[in-house]
Amino acid sequence: MENFDVVVLGGGSAGESIAHQLALAGRRVALVESLRVGGECPYVACMPSKALLRSAEARTAARRLQELGGASMAPLLDSDDLAYQAAVQRRDEIADDRSDADAAQRLQDTGVELVRGQGTVAGQGLVTVGGRELGWTDLVVATGSRPVIPVVPGLSEVPTWTSDEALSADVRPRSLLVMGGGAVGCELAQVHVRFGVEVILVESGPQLIGREEPSIAAELAELLRTDGVEVLLDTAVERFEQAPGGRAKVYLSDGTSRVVERVLLAVGRTPTTAGLGLSSVGIEVGEKGELVVDDRLRVRDRVWAAGDVTALAPYTHTANYHARVLVTNLLGGDARADYRAIPRAVYTDPPVASVGLDERAATAAGVDAVTASMDVGEVARNGPEGGQGGRLVLTADRVRGVLIGAAAIGPRADEWLGEAVLAIRAEVPLAVLTDVVHAFPTFSEAYEPPLRELASKVVS
Repeated sequence: MENFDVVVLGGGSAGESIAHQLALAGRRVALVESLRVGGECPYVACMPSKALLRSAEARTAARRLQELGGASMAPLLDSDDLAYQAAVQRRDEIADDRSDADAAQRLQDTGVELVRGQGTVAGQGLVTVGGRELGWTDLVVATGSRPVIPVVPGLSEVPTWTSDEALSADVRPRSLLVMGGGAVGCELAQVHVRFGVEVILVESGPQLIGREEPSIAAELAELLRTDGVEVLLDTAVERFEQAPGGRAKVYLSDGTSRVVERVLLAVGRTPTTAGLGLSSVGIEVGEKGELVVDDRLRVRDRVWAAGDVTALAPYTHTANYHARVLVTNLLGGDARADYRAIPRAVYTDPPVASVGLDERAATAAGVDAVTASMDVGEVARNGPEGGQGGRLVLTADRVRGVLIGAAAIGPRADEWLGEAVLAIRAEVPLAVLTDVVHAFPTFSEAYEPPLRELASKVVS
């Protein structure tokens, strides 16, 4: 048996960073990964999706070139098929053609023992990978998550994609039904509709991006509809049938049906804990299949977890944050994870960005919450930028006089939301925030009127 200070199961964003930092600190580390070092984000998720979104945004901007004064006449664009192939080529270059060779080499250069295969916990202090035995003093589980495959009659008989498959495929379907109105569903719906695909987005709930501020979700739905997406809310997919030409016939709860070339499954993800052998060390998973951790990211003595497998704010930036917290603790420190100001984003054009609590969530948590909003279209920068407009909604704790939530849709909202992220994390008083001077003309000026309104509502 080979002995290590730490064995890390899963080489995604969290696992790769943890192994790297611990090795640099002089620990003997083994990283077990069955697919790619770096996980899904660089190869089949975050980076390829952002590449395609940028290409779709550029193609849409080109159609507005004359309107925006970039040319005296409208440019002649090539076909959607040719343009999509160019976008796919750029996507794959940015995603390193889905090869983790460089990432794996960088990790090994730091001294990490990279073990390819499926790791199984075989007992206290032991992980097996094939016929190889790895001894551990500390175990980190960072196995991420996997797409949820919904149980719908006939689904296995029709052509489908998970988001990972959609972001690896070269083909542009003529028509696409997207199941799920979360971030992934909205982003890929916009990508495809902007390349000429007939897109239907079906969401079983009353709004898109269900946990977000309702008025922001409504603006996003209207944005997608303006792009040409058929957005169906409060609608469920009831069953599928094969249709001529290898297509899918989809029956919906509103009594209608659609025929499409492809179905994109974007109804969520679930933690990857099955088959890890965790019960051999007395660990049971939570209701969602997640590993339950404390604020130090400890599952139990000498066993830790990080990233999506915890189901806590499952984003790549959370995984990277978890890595910092966990490494500090493994090296003898006492770091605690704080989730009050983890940003969330939907990278549509324009993007949606949010952080903290909206009024509904705050009220449910027993907070005396007040809100104020701003039409981003009223900001001076909106006109020169082309008039996309948008909305900003701020939520404050009326008693404590601090910001506790922000949600926005508008040009580059994912960038200027950072002001709210810092304000919430640092609990900056509203009286200070209202005294902040923003450069003119910038979209960040949208903060000023609602902050002043919130400050006037605070209990003095």
